[in-house]
Amino acid sequence: MTVRTTDRFAIACFQAVMLATVVFAIAGRAIADDWPQFRGPNCTGISGTKMSLPVEFSGTKGVRWSNDVGDGVGCPVVAAGRVFVSGAVDEKTVGLFAFDANSGKQLWKRTWDTGDLAEVHKTNSHSSTTPAADAERVYFYFSTLGMIAVDAKTGKDAWHQKLPTPFFVFKWGPAMSPTLYKDKVLFVQDDDLFPAFYAFDKKTGKILWKDDRNDMAVNYSHPVICETDKGDEIVVGGTGLLVGYNPENGKRIWNSKVLLRNIKTTPVVENDTIYVSLQSSGIANQWLATADQSETGNNDGRLSKAEMQAFVGDGIKIPEAFYEKTFDRGDVNKDGFLEGEELDKAFLSPENFAGARFDAEDPGAEYVMAVKAGGRGDVTESHLLWKHKTKYTDHIVSPFVHDGRMLLIKGGGISTLFETSGGEALRKAKRIPNASEYFASPIYGDGKIYVAGENGVVVVLKNNKNYDVLAKNDMEDSIVATPAIAGDSLFIRTRSMLICVAGE
Repeated sequence: MTVRTTDRFAIACFQAVMLATVVFAIAGRAIADDWPQFRGPNCTGISGTKMSLPVEFSGTKGVRWSNDVGDGVGCPVVAAGRVFVSGAVDEKTVGLFAFDANSGKQLWKRTWDTGDLAEVHKTNSHSSTTPAADAERVYFYFSTLGMIAVDAKTGKDAWHQKLPTPFFVFKWGPAMSPTLYKDKVLFVQDDDLFPAFYAFDKKTGKILWKDDRNDMAVNYSHPVICETDKGDEIVVGGTGLLVGYNPENGKRIWNSKVLLRNIKTTPVVENDTIYVSLQSSGIANQWLATADQSETGNNDGRLSKAEMQAFVGDGIKIPEAFYEKTFDRGDVNKDGFLEGEELDKAFLSPENFAGARFDAEDPGAEYVMAVKAGGRGDVTESHLLWKHKTKYTDHIVSPFVHDGRMLLIKGGGISTLFETSGGEALRKAKRIPNASEYFASPIYGDGKIYVAGENGVVVVLKNNKNYDVLAKNDMEDSIVATPAIAGDSLFIRTRSMLICVAGE
């Protein structure tokens, strides 16, 4: 049989399409359902993967690949078949790594000189932030460098925006990470001196808008997107306030005075409702507990500038701008001491005097709550759906919300469960089989919930009413970063390694 040229062309086209389909299907296990930022799509911790995820694994068992990425607590992210993660190369060098999600082959590595860095808490790391990524670029923040975008394929520079180097009077250190919304990179930097919310153009790095958040103090909550009948809103937690922003111009369109002194957890959005778990003590109590009552203080219930500086130590010089913003404002009688209500006046903005006030009998509080988006102005009364005080929230681990339930994990492995319609407890507190500290937030995919402990053990729970334990897996290295899910793989960032474990 003779095949005409046109037939040969048609056959060649058909073969090319079939080959592309096969290649896409093979690559699809990593490309499907990207995990583009901290805790994945909209910071929910929920993957839409349709593939089978692993149950039993370890630092060696079930490992598809692993790579040394240096010390770090920033989470891995996945976009278009590539995995990105940061790591400390040495004391003054930070690296950003790119790997093929399927093979683990290193695609590129970028390093930057960080300059001198302030001391941070031992649980934290100078490589503490999570990049955000799409198919074109990776967006990476570092405290002394600002916001950097590089080409996702090559790692070459795309753009760079310098930002004020944050100052933290306590040694928690930086842990703020960018998130993505349409054509924007969103970044909240709530530190002790320069709190602000930025929106950058993805392609150029141009600052599209900025909200001055000087009514805030240190917070570590990520912005999340809420869809309402009035349009999309960006919702951000902060000092005393949950705030709804207009994505186009960065204007505050509503606020709810339902939070406490600071927030380190990230809310979870379902439809037009924002679910929050929160644990925070008043900053006044923190100062008295750490400075006045420490070896450098005299335990007299008052706070002086000398006691503050002595507590912080010689390694960090408290800027005068910080004293002006806080101490001088609170020292009403100008006697050189903060005492009683003066402590609150110092460390809480008068425009945002909410949350835990100075109270020696009750220095902190813990809450779960739900707030409806879509309001305008002060919606504290009108849009708070429910709010309950509890004993078992965590100050860092964000809630897991799915199937009408809110699951919380606290240090020691204590879990609590609430129904989302009214916030009522569904059962008493119950310990999962890993009594560790917890900093990573729960994530979900393929009917399984993964809960990673600081001791390196990942507990796998079945997503049912009892949260049955499916496995307890030791990764043999400490875990602070929240893992990522893409395709059939779980990407776990330990303190030193990036490990890919996969389903069968």
